[in-house]
Amino acid sequence: MSEFDYVVVGGGTAGSVVAARLSEDPDVTVCLLEAGPSDVDDPAILELTKWMGLLESGYDWDYLVEPQESGNSYLRHARARVLGGCSSHNSCIAFWAPAEDLDEWASLGLPGWSAADVFPLYQRLETNDGPGEHHGRSGPVTIRSVPPRDPAGVALLAACAQEGIPTTEFNSGQTVTHGANWFQINAREDGTRSSASVSYLHPILGRRPNLEVRTDARAKRLLFSGRRCVGVELQAPDLIHSDKITAGREVILSSGAIDSPKLLMLSGIGPAEHLREVGVDVLVDSPGVGANLQDHPEGLVQWDALQPMVTESTQWWEIGIFTTTEDGLDRPDLMFHYGSVPFDLNTLRYGYPTTENGFCLTPNVTRSRSTGTVRLRTRDFRDKPRVDPRYFSDEHDMRVMTHGVRLARSIAAQPAMDEWAGTELSPGRDVTTDDEIADYLRKTHNTVYHPACTVKMGPDSDRAAVLDERLRVRGVDGLRVADASAMPFLVAVNPCITTMAIGEKCADLVKEDHS
Repeated sequence: MSEFDYVVVGGGTAGSVVAARLSEDPDVTVCLLEAGPSDVDDPAILELTKWMGLLESGYDWDYLVEPQESGNSYLRHARARVLGGCSSHNSCIAFWAPAEDLDEWASLGLPGWSAADVFPLYQRLETNDGPGEHHGRSGPVTIRSVPPRDPAGVALLAACAQEGIPTTEFNSGQTVTHGANWFQINAREDGTRSSASVSYLHPILGRRPNLEVRTDARAKRLLFSGRRCVGVELQAPDLIHSDKITAGREVILSSGAIDSPKLLMLSGIGPAEHLREVGVDVLVDSPGVGANLQDHPEGLVQWDALQPMVTESTQWWEIGIFTTTEDGLDRPDLMFHYGSVPFDLNTLRYGYPTTENGFCLTPNVTRSRSTGTVRLRTRDFRDKPRVDPRYFSDEHDMRVMTHGVRLARSIAAQPAMDEWAGTELSPGRDVTTDDEIADYLRKTHNTVYHPACTVKMGPDSDRAAVLDERLRVRGVDGLRVADASAMPFLVAVNPCITTMAIGEKCADLVKEDHS
């Protein structure tokens, strides 16, 4: 078939959800297009413990950032090229977004996106082993609590308590502003990741005649009749010709926070001046496309371990720590991931010592004020876009992360860590002043791989808002965007489950509008 009611472009964290939910109606036809391969029966993808091997692999678009004036110019954004998208590629840390974040979304002129609206979507999508009547027990996504089997992690939580950071339940329905605990993860007991594809698509593949999933199907541009989106042009399997897939009702773009704005711009929707510079005909002058790029930048404090670290783990990054760096905040502005493995990805090139038996704390800025852009490099769909996060262009972010480095050291210095914390390998005990810490962070910081907000929702009054509150692209008909790019601002936690919820919400909206 080449004609469908709905065409979903991108089989990732949100797109898998949208396609599965829309195809529940046997009277409609759905085509899901994924540029990468299938994850079915692929242990490199499905076995969660192997996730770090996916970075810079053949399953990764591997977007090198533009040179950074105040950040790490070597940094690469991993974006998954496989069915399930980044939920098939990440460490499967599972969080409900803070109610305060979602309520702020709604307050920006986005009715339908408050915590009261989105929390039921989390409940619908999950089967969660956590306590509380608010949790879902029968959804497609398995979310479970990490078992406390890492003795260094047990010691770390004790050290946090000695530092004054209590052990606090995550995903309780109450925002943790000051607390630490083992994560919840979207993974099954046997270690299989409960990605969007595993959870939503695998159970129905080949069982719904109205759903066609095409992998290795790379979109070149969206197709329009006037200002109505009517389909997608694809690169044909022979890599020479083009195929066309048409949508009788709608196209839903779910290609992620880098590739969704790229495909919009290649199709003539974006900042007019930029489109003309690269030779793309302007269909809609939409200055917000590719703007407002937000992320969670992440620093590193790493120690040699005095005892052997664990050799088995659910996914090697099992504990989170939240806190605030100033009084009066209703959400944490600082988060740590604890890694039970060495992490010299950005430090080794500068000569910082490494280890094969160590652990780390990675302070990250949950509400970064530095925003960047995604822009076309050329009009050729095969060229990688220009990704410029502009890390640390706002001094707030460096202040928060510097605070995080000092707090990480203080936690590791607590008595509970005496039997674990050996030599501080990076930045090293000699790095003490704010300027020295900042210099280290600018060179060596990483990302938590959470780009978002590049095709943001907003009210009609916001010229930079590409989407309305129903995820519809302004200026055209028959086109929505459903992925992390639609967020008006990035939530304070790992956003994977919220991106799935955006997929759930999109399917609801489409069904409502065509009922």
